[in-house]
Amino acid sequence: MPLTRPAPPVTLDAVELRVLHLPLVSPFTTSFGTETVREVIVVSAETPDGRGWGEVVTSAEPHYSSEYTEGAWDVLSRFLVPAVLESRTVAAEEVAGILSPVVGHRMAKAGLELAVIDAALRADGRSFGQYLGAARDRVPSGVSVGIQRDPAALVDAVGGYLDEGYVRIKIKIKPGRDLDDTAAVRAAFGAVPLQVDANSAYTLADADTLAELDAFDLLLIEQPLQEDDLVDHATLAKRLSTPVCLDESIVSDKAAADALALGAAAIINIKAGRVGGYLEAVAIHDRALAAGIPVWCGGMLETGIGRAANAALAALPGFTLPGDISASGRFYTRDIVTEPAVVEDGHVRVPTGPGLGVEIDEAALEAFTVRRERITR
Repeated sequence: MPLTRPAPPVTLDAVELRVLHLPLVSPFTTSFGTETVREVIVVSAETPDGRGWGEVVTSAEPHYSSEYTEGAWDVLSRFLVPAVLESRTVAAEEVAGILSPVVGHRMAKAGLELAVIDAALRADGRSFGQYLGAARDRVPSGVSVGIQRDPAALVDAVGGYLDEGYVRIKIKIKPGRDLDDTAAVRAAFGAVPLQVDANSAYTLADADTLAELDAFDLLLIEQPLQEDDLVDHATLAKRLSTPVCLDESIVSDKAAADALALGAAAIINIKAGRVGGYLEAVAIHDRALAAGIPVWCGGMLETGIGRAANAALAALPGFTLPGDISASGRFYTRDIVTEPAVVEDGHVRVPTGPGLGVEIDEAALEAFTVRRERITR
């Protein structure tokens, strides 16, 4: 599905990078560890017509991904930003090619590309949803629930989110915190749409345990094995009735093609940061749609910048499963946009204003900034 119309080129005067520390409403625990503060890089692309905003979804430590804040900051400031500034006038669709000589660093590239896209679309008076080809004006909202103290605490947490209107529940699992937790949630809430996310915590030797999850009528099991284990995921998929969804393994459209060819994934979680940007995310969506494979939009504890972009992405026609686009208040007492995302009747609105359709709360941005650098040509 091609973009509705390319974004007009923009003239880049400078790019500002900021590291923010945003306190989380409550600790968020996965198989990788626990976060109490979200560390994130915000990118601002300065043009004669104004600013565009992007977000780099790395974490402080390289546990979910090989990328992390300090590494992203280094590659942005030394290589990626200078490369786009050297071009001076650049179209959003050209950014990936300009950055391609730098190997990897997809999250850093995605944040920079998004800032350029936002700047271009704001100048053009067009929304990100229109640009990508959004088919809906709101998207169903699921919530990702971290590992709790015990199954009873998990049930309490899930109950609270269901009361808030979320239409799908995802719980994090790891060895020793899988069957009992899943059983407790299913017993407490009946037929609620439920999926589990292992974040690569298992190996093929755990297949018997993972097969026991088939009893709970799950929507899917997300990324049970290591990210480079496509063949083992294909082997595991044959042993489970629960659909296997890949997350960390899908780092590009090529990786998605390989996973589908091997039968390693029945469903794909698309995270724009993980795959190198929203345009690459659209390519994966298009491939999956053509193959009849459902996709959904994963979350990385984004601020209002990334949350707005994700809502637009999730409004594309191939996103047939609820994603992790929860209300901002799920994670943050205070966001850095003036109108944070909210859940209404189980859905999040797709912004319709120019660009990402959100405005920055400058006071909040300043309050959470711990490091900044403005890079010029």
